Amino acid sequence: MRADNGALTHTRRSKAAFLPTHQLAAQLSAFLNSEIASPIQILALCAAALAVGFTISSSFVKTMVPLRWLSVLSNCGFLAYGLLHPTLVMALMHGVLLPINCVRLAEMTRLTRRVVRATNNRDLSGIWLKPYMRKTRHKAGEVLFERGDVADHLYILVEGRIDFVEIGASVGPGQMFGEIAFFSPDRRRTLGARCGEDCTLLSIDQSTVRQLYFQNPEFGFEIVGLVASRLTADVARLRAQLVTHPPMA
Repeated sequence: MRADNGALTHTRRSKAAFLPTHQLAAQLSAFLNSEIASPIQILALCAAALAVGFTISSSFVKTMVPLRWLSVLSNCGFLAYGLLHPTLVMALMHGVLLPINCVRLAEMTRLTRRVVRATNNRDLSGIWLKPYMRKTRHKAGEVLFERGDVADHLYILVEGRIDFVEIGASVGPGQMFGEIAFFSPDRRRTLGARCGEDCTLLSIDQSTVRQLYFQNPEFGFEIVGLVASRLTADVARLRAQLVTHPPMA
């Protein structure tokens, strides 16, 4: 008798557990039928499905340009869904995000192209950094930095002349300077720089360089190549000076 009662109780529990599942399936079926009741709603669901796929795919990319492309496509899909369904909040959110991602994508694409051109042309002047640099003007005789100062900027000279008093050397327009200390471990200037004439300079700080590196790793590789090329040129110049003026025994 107890066994029969136990079996009956188990059967009732099974039916009680099955009933909500059956109702859930029925509700889901009714929802899907209502969502695909018209071609516009089918198109909205397809747009949402593509947007979800692009969003998931963006989790697997490691560089910024493909990530921005996937974000733009995802925004387009969700925006289409929000307009066709319609869902005002979704349409508004992705309508705002879409132009932002488009602008960032354009910036990253331009930076990538500049890096490629600089690499192909072996441009060691760093002038391709110009869009990310700040222009300043300085009077003749003004000290830009002194030996031992923290190297918080690297520079490109646009007009004028910069003198390095300790070694009696100068740089002219179109040349970059200050990059060695900028990337050195202690970030301290080994030479002082003074404006030999009225100067126009372009400068970029470490925070901006770091942001550009994380947004586009190719930028970082080009900077490494630029610094390495500068160091190689300095070593070659020192060797030439030793040959011309050997040290006294």
